[in-house]
Amino acid sequence: MRLDKVRLLEGLRARVEADLAAVERRQRDTAAGATHAESRSEHAKDTRATEQSYLARGLAERVEALRETRDRLARLPVGASGDTIAVGSLVTLRDLESDALEHAWLVPVAGGFELEQAGQHVRTLTPAAPLGRALLGLEAGDEAQLRTPAGERHFEIVEIG
Repeated sequence: MRLDKVRLLEGLRARVEADLAAVERRQRDTAAGATHAESRSEHAKDTRATEQSYLARGLAERVEALRETRDRLARLPVGASGDTIAVGSLVTLRDLESDALEHAWLVPVAGGFELEQAGQHVRTLTPAAPLGRALLGLEAGDEAQLRTPAGERHFEIVEIG
């Protein structure tokens, strides 16, 4: 595996920072809109200001979650993994039906991102994701299956980094 976890972590942190900046801007704009004079209720059934304040509160919670994600990623060790898959492992999987290879990085937070390095795509997974749970504790050469909405998925662990 020729993927560099340090560079992958830099890319993941940059993506989280970009998401954080975008949500912070949206939260500020929404909060300002909720208190703007034009948002005041014109009659008893006018709930624009209330709805905007709920949205602003939800966005504020998302900002806090992204800040926590950023902080946890700052403390993520990127050293070599052991022989079994654990949080921090970079895994190459082979789909046993299509023979396609894919790379997955098991991280404590920020699952669901697609990263690219050296022409390789790497998907981030958390232990809470079904595939993340299925991978924990496996070793290179192990085969496993996972039930997905599209049906059973069979894969082999090719490499752990």
